[in-house]
Amino acid sequence: MQIPHDTRIALDTVVDLVNTAPDGGHGSEPADGLDDVDALHAFVRLHRISDVGGLDARDLRAIHAVRGRFAEVFAAPDAASAAALINRLVAEAGTTPRLTDHDGYDWHVHYFAPGASVADHLTADCGMALAFIVVAGEQERLRRCEAPDCGRAFVDLSRNRSRRYCDSRTCGNRLHVAAYRARRKEAGSRA
Repeated sequence: MQIPHDTRIALDTVVDLVNTAPDGGHGSEPADGLDDVDALHAFVRLHRISDVGGLDARDLRAIHAVRGRFAEVFAAPDAASAAALINRLVAEAGTTPRLTDHDGYDWHVHYFAPGASVADHLTADCGMALAFIVVAGEQERLRRCEAPDCGRAFVDLSRNRSRRYCDSRTCGNRLHVAAYRARRKEAGSRA
């Protein structure tokens, strides 16, 4: 699946946003990853979100609300449900497509209106990235990790749509090692 650079960045951002939720399936990390305005500032810096002014408690509340709505998109049972959720999100954000080439990036499209709040900014850009996934007929790529103690959101960009874990190095390997040890133990008890 070919995904433009700016869409990929927006997908990574929405996944990271959803995974900051205390119920985002972090297993051993139940705390809210965006529990205060400083954490929101750090998120904005980490993701190099442009055109963001001062942030306050109102922005944090709005981000929490948007985060929950994006989580609903990842839980949507089918493309029609995901599309309805995304349509509401981007309409409410006042989506205003425009071409830009800021900060050394080539031309790309921003969907947020100039001067938009950080919540509207993320809703517009990330919502449109999710919309492109649905338009491509790839809604099933929006997944949750299958590790029993995880459940983090991710976008499966594998060629054959076979990815089951948010991170194969952590969740995937941990489960494979546990299964191997169980098989060894079972084999040892039969001997």
